[in-house]
Amino acid sequence: MDADLAALPDDIAALKATLLAERSKMQEVAAELAVARAKASEDLALIAHQKLRIAKLERQIYGPRSERSSLLIEQMALQFEELEATATEDELAAEIAVAKVTSVAGFTRQRPERNSFPEHLPRERVVIAPPASCTCCGGTRLRKMGEDVTKTLESIPRQWKVIETVREKFTCRDCEKISQSPAPFHVIPRGWAGPSLLAMILFEKFGQHQPLNRQAERYAREGVSISLSTMADAVGAACAALAPLSRLLETHVLAAERLHGDDTTVPVLAKGKTDTGRCWVYVRDDRPFGGAAPPAAMFYYSRDRKGEHPQRHLAGYSGIFQADAFDGYRQLYAPDRSPGRIIEAGCWVHARRPFFAMADLDENARRKAAGKKEIPLSPIALEIVRRIDALFEIERTINGKMPDERRAVRQSLSKPLTNELLLYMREQRAKLSRGHDLAKAIDYILKRWDAFTLFLDDGRVCLSNNAAERALRGIALGRKSWMFCGSDRGGQRAAAMYSLIVTAKMNGVDPQAWLADILARIAAHPAHRLDELLPWNWTPAASTVADVAA
Repeated sequence: MDADLAALPDDIAALKATLLAERSKMQEVAAELAVARAKASEDLALIAHQKLRIAKLERQIYGPRSERSSLLIEQMALQFEELEATATEDELAAEIAVAKVTSVAGFTRQRPERNSFPEHLPRERVVIAPPASCTCCGGTRLRKMGEDVTKTLESIPRQWKVIETVREKFTCRDCEKISQSPAPFHVIPRGWAGPSLLAMILFEKFGQHQPLNRQAERYAREGVSISLSTMADAVGAACAALAPLSRLLETHVLAAERLHGDDTTVPVLAKGKTDTGRCWVYVRDDRPFGGAAPPAAMFYYSRDRKGEHPQRHLAGYSGIFQADAFDGYRQLYAPDRSPGRIIEAGCWVHARRPFFAMADLDENARRKAAGKKEIPLSPIALEIVRRIDALFEIERTINGKMPDERRAVRQSLSKPLTNELLLYMREQRAKLSRGHDLAKAIDYILKRWDAFTLFLDDGRVCLSNNAAERALRGIALGRKSWMFCGSDRGGQRAAAMYSLIVTAKMNGVDPQAWLADILARIAAHPAHRLDELLPWNWTPAASTVADVAA
């Protein structure tokens, strides 16, 4: 170590030159690593593709031996689409890294030649205005010598067409130089798909939970055959293009005064089996206490449910955190936590559920009508549910009010009710055995009484964590359609897209229309004004592809 320091020059200019040389070497190493990663991703995608083709051929030759074989092919198709999208993401990352250096050879994936678009699709010819003068000498004696045509497959609701964007070439009579309008921006490399088609594919996959292989089958029935690899390629490129918006969204969510948090299971494909991953969500919604900040949700994916994941997600957050009593959150509430303390707020809906299960009169009525054995009802649970419901009744009258007004109402009306509830639960708990289900439900509240009564002193706190549960509802319903994530990278991609789609819904914006517009604009949009494309700031462009199609 001392010898290395002694070898360094003392001259500042020489030190700067050495530093620049080291930085150049680091960029070269990073570029080589990105290229190697892209090649490895392409190999994995190719292997998955060949396995899928072999499985389909074996099924054709030997026949459908069982229902399990068709399910296996669907699983392999999903795994392949995830690997294909990952390979495209890594290819784009390699292109960016190679562009920073001059000594590393670039990497371009070998893709099969795309078939020409079906002839029966209508064509729309969009001619870009030619240059008025020569770009070299400024002369106006231009003569057309040819044109370049870029064909883009676009989707109009229930219609398909190919848009041919023509860039005419002109040659100057004075200097013989060629002038031509610049090519239009495309959100994905080799832009074969228009923004509306990309938005439809993304929204169907992540918003409607339809895997790409099922989408491809539906499009084929409509007369447009798009291969699974081509669609997966587009998904990977579009997700990479939308990544800057996800980062802006994350910054907005974690700047909240109060967050809702929750998680749900996500099956993920593993070697020879299916593991259980987790999808975490953190919701910013200030509307209940009259906040002006727009609502938003940020999703994350992990392979397990260890507490290190929420601790990493919220590493830079301080404020109020409303969630269930998951043990992995415990370290977040440490008083000496850096960069600041996170204050726990309890969810009365979670607390109410076990009592409601022991006091469900409607369920007993249904069981009685069906001739089934009735559930023993607890009068203690029934009374606790009645008292908790009285708190929610007060909350309905102050929803959307300012924090000070909410706090004043809670101090005058809710606080006496919570004090009476505390006394009642302590009295009843003393009469119950330790292992009784009712005792466990009461202990859940009593051990976290400060968290459950935080709402009395802070008007920003809600009584429930329903905002986070609503954000996760789509995933819970979608699991029946897509069965599992194809890989960890696929889970991370899904989490990023869920963040964008759910946030758009929370702001009353049609996710598919929003995606179509920003995908058409983001390639040419200034980086320092990306916040204009977030759902709550979004204003549809005056001229869109849909307008042209009409």
